[in-house]
Amino acid sequence: MKKYTFSEKKDTRSGFGDGLTELGRTNPNVVALCADLTGSLKMNQFEKENPDRFFQVGIAEANMMGIAAGLTIGGKIPFTGTFANFSTGRVYDQIRQSIAYSGKNVKICASHAGITLGEDGATHQILEDLGLMKMLPGMVVINPCDYNQTKAATIAIAEHNGPVYLRFGRPKVPVFMPLDEKFEIGKGIQLTEGNDVTIVATGHLVWESLQAAEQLEKEGISAEVINIHTIKPLDEDIILKSIAKTGCIVTAEEHNIFGGLGESVARCLSLNKPTPQEFVGTKDTFGESGTPDQLMKKYGLDSEAVVSACKKVISRK
Repeated sequence: MKKYTFSEKKDTRSGFGDGLTELGRTNPNVVALCADLTGSLKMNQFEKENPDRFFQVGIAEANMMGIAAGLTIGGKIPFTGTFANFSTGRVYDQIRQSIAYSGKNVKICASHAGITLGEDGATHQILEDLGLMKMLPGMVVINPCDYNQTKAATIAIAEHNGPVYLRFGRPKVPVFMPLDEKFEIGKGIQLTEGNDVTIVATGHLVWESLQAAEQLEKEGISAEVINIHTIKPLDEDIILKSIAKTGCIVTAEEHNIFGGLGESVARCLSLNKPTPQEFVGTKDTFGESGTPDQLMKKYGLDSEAVVSACKKVISRK
């Protein structure tokens, strides 16, 4: 099995910031808006280099979405930036009515997503955002796994004509994806080959799934790991090809099992090839304050949880 290693850890929000900065230098139509969280979203450099293309709207997220929608009418490509909880739940009506319904070319960029937000607690640890956003017609939903992939995704979505939700996180996590790998919206990436079980993971759970695959290999179990960075549109082909070989699947996400990646995969399987599936994700619950590592373990989102789910689903074949 191919082994993945890392030489450093970086936060995915920095990948967004660096990708946005690069877009500022190459695409004059890209503009950025922030709701009083420029430092947290790593948008400082873009603001410094492009003061005339950066709009600080303050703690007024609903207004930010309306402004962004309006900017598209003049041919601009607005990137909005705030915490995931405020990027979705707080402004869902504005996104639905002003952006999604009209098919506006707005890039909704959301940091501090999921339970790894950590010490800020349950009110900020949104675990429902992928479900909220994937239900909006025409909305592309992306959840990259590390710094490199987040930077690549940020650059790629500027070329996509239509609304996009880009989700990333707060903590420093292993950087293991190739720096020069092209990001293709809607195309999953097979990371390892296996015959016994398919693991389909997104976001921070991709690294945990790779660690799980290594542990399973030591126990004689061959796991195929697939990085699904795009929740919608879902790469059904790569999933169906893999389960035709393995006969069972585990989905892993830092999100509520209701409404996230797992349910999208379950729909795909039910319509094409019903297959035993286990879900790694939060189980219809809010989070709590704690360190990211503590919370990932307590809520069953670490590599141990993926290993356990793999063994369970294999027993159901």
